[in-house]
Amino acid sequence: MKILYAIQGTGNGHVSRAREIVPLLQQYGDVDLLISGTQADVKLTQEVKYQLHGFSFIFGKKGGVNHYETWKSMDLPQFVKDMRQIPLKDYNLILNDFEPVTAWACKTKGIESVGLSHQASFQSRRVPKPKSIDWAQLVMKYYAPATHYVGFHFDTYDDFIHTPVIRAEIRNMLTTNLGHYTVYLPAIDDQSLVPLLKQIPHVNWEVFSKHCKQSYVDGNVNVSPINNELFNKSLASCEGLFTGGGFEGPAEALFLGKKLLVAPMKFQYEQQCNAYALKQFGLPVIWASNKNWLPIIKDWVNRPQEHQFDFPDETAAVIDKVVKQFAR
Repeated sequence: MKILYAIQGTGNGHVSRAREIVPLLQQYGDVDLLISGTQADVKLTQEVKYQLHGFSFIFGKKGGVNHYETWKSMDLPQFVKDMRQIPLKDYNLILNDFEPVTAWACKTKGIESVGLSHQASFQSRRVPKPKSIDWAQLVMKYYAPATHYVGFHFDTYDDFIHTPVIRAEIRNMLTTNLGHYTVYLPAIDDQSLVPLLKQIPHVNWEVFSKHCKQSYVDGNVNVSPINNELFNKSLASCEGLFTGGGFEGPAEALFLGKKLLVAPMKFQYEQQCNAYALKQFGLPVIWASNKNWLPIIKDWVNRPQEHQFDFPDETAAVIDKVVKQFAR
């Protein structure tokens, strides 16, 4: 059997999930990997056969997407050219983790594909969603369309939705609590974060930033460039994680029993939905409308988190079901 696994390269969650899923897929046949996008800091350990430009959302430094850089990076002629060149008919199964080139290539050629992603869960009306303008929901629905969907979310909101894929390195991690707080907010410049966090001087902050190239210490704030190994070490030994409204990062923190505070990116519908779902569990959220973050962060630091989450290891069973149900 030949399997094509197409992965979105914006953000780290898609690639992190793929690192766990690829070895499982390889038990069923030959797996070719395709990745498009340019914003991931985590790399695949397996060889990538197709590296495409795709459509990436470029992170800004003020809490949202840099719309100018995002539009500037888009190359529609290249997108269409890449669509036409993927040999889709060579594969018995095409899996898509919110990757638009392969998704639209399949759609235009009438070839079945499986949306295997967190975003796939948003096909369900039962998934918590805040009130939003129609275009945001349309982007989520049509950015990477598929003929079948298998989703992941914080809870099993529907019969095709499963709990998060937690990487083995996280599941097997020995955790401690050294009292510091880990921070990963890729859409915010560390130069903006440091003065804010220094106003809570009785705790240490370990900030991982996309916007710095060298580590430095400023008072009780330690800032480092993105490094997966160092981040995991910090997460394993922290009191809590302060991060954006992504999916995998918050899910891993909750699995490890860490306190969690999220600040979803402005105008990023998926992150708004994720934060809304976490809010339903009683977890704290900093919304774009919150102009003063300091009282919310102070309250989070001083208040214990009582919620417990159980994300069972069912990834192998999910992949087995997908292969047996959808391979042709």
